[in-house]
Amino acid sequence: MRHAAADPAAIGEAMEAIILAGGLGTRLRSRVPNLPKAMAPIAGRPFLEYLLDQLIEAGCARAILSVGFMREAIVDAVGDQYRGLPVDYAIEESPLGTGGAIRLALGRVREPAALVLNGDTYLEADYAAMSAFHAAEGRPMTMAVTHVDDTARFGGVLLSDRRVMGLVEKGRTGPGWINAGAYVMARDFPWPAGLGEQFSFETQVMVPLLDRILPAAFPCTGTFLDIGVPEEFDRAQELLTR
Repeated sequence: MRHAAADPAAIGEAMEAIILAGGLGTRLRSRVPNLPKAMAPIAGRPFLEYLLDQLIEAGCARAILSVGFMREAIVDAVGDQYRGLPVDYAIEESPLGTGGAIRLALGRVREPAALVLNGDTYLEADYAAMSAFHAAEGRPMTMAVTHVDDTARFGGVLLSDRRVMGLVEKGRTGPGWINAGAYVMARDFPWPAGLGEQFSFETQVMVPLLDRILPAAFPCTGTFLDIGVPEEFDRAQELLTR
């Protein structure tokens, strides 16, 4: 299911985006021993540039990079702008987990909602259309989902009427929909009570909150890559071009 392209100016607010680029990248050390995952070289370019290019194409007005491990490599390479796109930073002084990193970065967002991307995942998607879809659905969060031949490595999602109704644990084989690693989230997202500074978005937020927030589901049918594992990193060299 493809969505019609959206005019960012028609969404009603400037698009802001968060890229989670603070991970340790332990699974990728055999390929990229001395760089953070987001700076891994793909077809001669840092992977992060492909994500920033997507944001520019979507009409993004401002990007926030959530950085931690080896952050100097990212800050030195990108600085405060990329191809005219203003760039700000949310700095993890110690690892915060996916949830802590998102919450920290959302604290720097100016608009009512922001696109959130994983710094090791490439998804061929119309992010302007996804942002417009989120605004129309009126949910605290929209999740990009994509269909794969085997959900075992990712875990699945159960969909009904443009909503994420359930999560399937990793290990179950067979085709299905999966979380594609891109969200639009409200700046005032309703975080569960009792969270510390470091927590997992997937297990400590999505699992307990799912029935309450019923995220909107935005299906994507284009290329999906998780370069955090060596085989996908190698595949990206062939699929992504300059």
